[in-house]
Parts: sequence; C-alpha cells; structure tokens
Amino acid sequence: MRRREGQPGPVKRQFGHRARLALTADQAAVLEGQGHAARTIWNLLHDWWTMLPKAQRTLAAADAIIRQGRAELDWLGVLPAQAAQAVLKCYFQAWKNCWEGRASAPEFKSRLRTKMSIDIPQGRDLRVQRVHRRWGMVNIPKVGRVKFRWTKGLPVGKRADKDHRITGARLVKDAFGWHIAFRITTLTPKPAVHPGPEVGIDAGITIPLALSDGTSVEHGQWLSKKEEARLLHYERRAARRKAHRKKGESTSHRLQHTYDQIARIRATAKRRRDDWQHQATTAIANTYGTVVVEALRITNMTRSAKGTLKQPGQHVAQKAGLNRSVLGEAWGRTVELLAYKVADRGGTLVEVPAPGTSLECSQCHTVTEGSRRSQAQFVCNNPACGWDGNADHNAARTVLNRYRTGHALVPAAGRAVVRRATSGVKPTTAR
Repeated sequence: MRRREGQPGPVKRQFGHRARLALTADQAAVLEGQGHAARTIWNLLHDWWTMLPKAQRTLAAADAIIRQGRAELDWLGVLPAQAAQAVLKCYFQAWKNCWEGRASAPEFKSRLRTKMSIDIPQGRDLRVQRVHRRWGMVNIPKVGRVKFRWTKGLPVGKRADKDHRITGARLVKDAFGWHIAFRITTLTPKPAVHPGPEVGIDAGITIPLALSDGTSVEHGQWLSKKEEARLLHYERRAARRKAHRKKGESTSHRLQHTYDQIARIRATAKRRRDDWQHQATTAIANTYGTVVVEALRITNMTRSAKGTLKQPGQHVAQKAGLNRSVLGEAWGRTVELLAYKVADRGGTLVEVPAPGTSLECSQCHTVTEGSRRSQAQFVCNNPACGWDGNADHNAARTVLNRYRTGHALVPAAGRAVVRRATSGVKPTTAR
C-alpha cells in the first residue's frame, strides 16, 4: 500500500463479521455433535488440570491427552483436530488471563447454560465464495459447503491478499440458530487526529447516555407490549410444567420447547439493544474527538443485597430490580464499543473516577448535602452558587471537568483509554 508524503502510515486492524448460516437438518446435527464435543474437551481439560501436580501441567501433555481421547472415543472424534487444538489454546489463555488479573479462574462449562461454539483457526480452510447478492458459501470442516447470509463485503477472491484476508472463524449457536463469525485482518491508513470537541458522558437508566453539552441519547423499550405479554405467558407456562416434573426427571420436549420460545424473545431484545448501542456509539465517535466516561465497576454495583442469616439485607427486592436494570443497559459493552470506534476515528477515550459525580455540582465543583433533590433534579445548596439543572447532565459535566483538571485514570477499558496529561497538553491520539 503506497502512501503520499506526510500521510500517516497504514496500521493493521482486526475485526469480526457475523453472518447467519442456512443449514440443513443433517448439517445442524453434525454441528450439534461438534459443539458438545468441544465443550466436553474443555471440561476434561479442566478436570485434568485441577487434578495433576503443577510440574505435570504442560501444553505437550495436554495435547497428547486430547489426541488420545479423539482417537479412542468416536463422539470426541467428530470434532476436527484443529478445533480441538483451539479449545486447548483457549483454555491455556483463560488461565493466563487469570494469572495476570484480567479474569477469574476458568470453570466447568454447563450443558444447558453454555453457548455452543466451534473454532476454525485456519482461514484457508473456509474457501469463502460469493454466489449471490445476498448469499455466500463457506466450507466447514466435516460438514461441507454451507450457505450464509452475505451482508457485508468480505476480502475474498480478487479482494484478498496478504494484507486483507480472512484469518479464521468461529461457529456460534444462539436462540435463532447457528452463525459464523469471521475473523478479518486488514491494513488501513492510520487515522488523523479527530478535530471534534470534548464531551463527558454519564450512563444511567432513565437517561441511558447523558452528554455534557446538554444532549442525550435515549432508547425505547426493547420489547413491544405484545412481546412482553407473550414472554410472561411462556414464563408462566414453563413454571407450571416445571412444577409437575419430578426430581431427577429429564426435561420434557414440551418444556424444552417453551424454554426455546422464551430464549428467542429475550434474544430479540438483546439484538435490538446491541443495534441501538452500535448506532449510538458510532454517532458519538463521529462527532466528538475526546470522549470521557466514568470508570464504573459494574460487578460491585450489581452485588446482591441479601446479606447473611445473621445480618440479612434490606430492600432486597428493590435492589434486585435495580441490578436487572443496570445489567440490561450493558454499560460495560457501551464503553468497549466506544473504545475501538473512537480510536479508529483518531479520537481519545478517557476514564475518570466515578465516585461522587452525581453529587458534585458541575458549576462550583462542591458537594453539599441535599443538592440531588430527585432522580432528575439537581439544585446546588451552596449559597454562592445555586445552580439548577438536570441531575444526569450535571454528572456528565462533572465527568468532563475531572478530565480537564487531570483526574484521568490509567488505561483500563482498551487501547483507546489514555492518561490525561497534567501539564495542560491534550493527550495524543490513541493507537
């Protein structure tokens, strides 16, 4: 890729694209078997790892165990060899993330609560081909050629080279069936510094995203009234059928069908939320050059209020409802989307400390008792100030002020998060 004099050099970019597969009944059955085999290999690896002494926990020993299991057990052999190696690689990476403090320790994968997935680590095995304006064909090991929904241009055929290519894929099953997520590597010009203004964002429930310039980004209900009524109907039906099931008895086909209907409705709500998050974060990244957010600890915020037997909690039901609302907004994913979208456009994403942003006045920067009158109203009780306005927008302005006064945190939410320079110089564009 040639570049002109003074133009920033190209940078390597990796992203994914998810597409729906059109499987026949036989192909779906094969993928079901492979998905269960991949989950079983993970569980066997975890059992093997926790039983052996530390000196014997090596990658070579684990690889030998997997090869022996696939050769002796037919129901493990249905999983392609490269997919089994990918499970081993993911398992060791999970422990590495745990040791470095990025995640908790790996656990066993439940049959009912784990999303089935199969990895295809080599892009050359896919042989992606476009056959129609809306459909493409992909080769899946031990399954054959499968149609998938073509919704985005992929680097295949004449478009593919060493800098623009598909490096692999992952097959994932959700409530709507099997999908394929392509891993794509491309070379793009390094973005110039975004000339947009600075903005602070306060995440909430009543107002999902309140901006420091007085605007807000809102959404409606994820489900319509009719869909909510159907969901409640299916949940009550599932509860009645579950009450008649004896202890230890397997789930009936009718009850499992009801569970599937519930899962589809909930998946519909999740898809609509994801679509809104993508549209909202794209608009923010296009408009603003510096985006400042709170460093929220969602796990701590959604901790249960049940307490213990000796010291039971108070307002447990209200706290549980608040936790569901907080988790339903998926604030952490919003920050993740902002991180890479702002960086791709040459902007900067910064995190600032969250404590006290909703109680501090954005005009005089003091905290006085009773200034937060209600969820939406903020009136500063400082006699020298008396600022009055929306509480969420006040918090967003406070977030932006903390950034401008040099209270940014160490990078935590991705490569786009940088420390604010205390000398008054704007931070460099995130790489």
